Amino acid sequence: MNRIQEEIAAVAARYIVDDGMEFGPAKRQAIKSLGLSSKAPLPSNDDIEEAVFEHLSLFGGEEQEVVLKALRELALTWMRRLAVFRPHLTGAVWKGFASEHSDIYLQLFCDDSKSAEIELINQGLDYQVSTQKGFRGEMVDALSLNIKHPELGLYVGLHLMVYDFDDLRGALKPDAKGKIQRGDAQALERLLSASD
Repeated sequence: MNRIQEEIAAVAARYIVDDGMEFGPAKRQAIKSLGLSSKAPLPSNDDIEEAVFEHLSLFGGEEQEVVLKALRELALTWMRRLAVFRPHLTGAVWKGFASEHSDIYLQLFCDDSKSAEIELINQGLDYQVSTQKGFRGEMVDALSLNIKHPELGLYVGLHLMVYDFDDLRGALKPDAKGKIQRGDAQALERLLSASD
């Protein structure tokens, strides 16, 4: 990584932690705030993730750990509530760099793609439907809710990404660096136990 990429990564990391931005928009905002050309060489997502953890080690402290644990506990509550859809946690809450600005992303693996939406209706929950890029680059339905976290006293975005059941097999494979990009309720429980 060259010096410009390091600068972009450091600024993008700040946007991710302080504003809850996703990696792509954080990179674009970093380029803009640094006054660089849109053709500037971008750091990889792995470089950004490393910069995020470095930023947290300098500025996150105990408060970030408390928020992360609270968000993971909230995610686990919803994973249990939606257990029939085989939920897997992903994103900042799974990876460990969530802040009070981070949303929770659950990937649901359904036998019928409309069943998750029907379940939310049956539970009397208000949600918004959109499409977002899935983990293989395909567009998938996302059911988004705004839920109040009782402990933190703030609203958290909960995004339920709806996949076919058959997609689960490919989802559990580690990436090229051997990292697991998502975890089920049992894996999340292990993370929570380890943090205690």
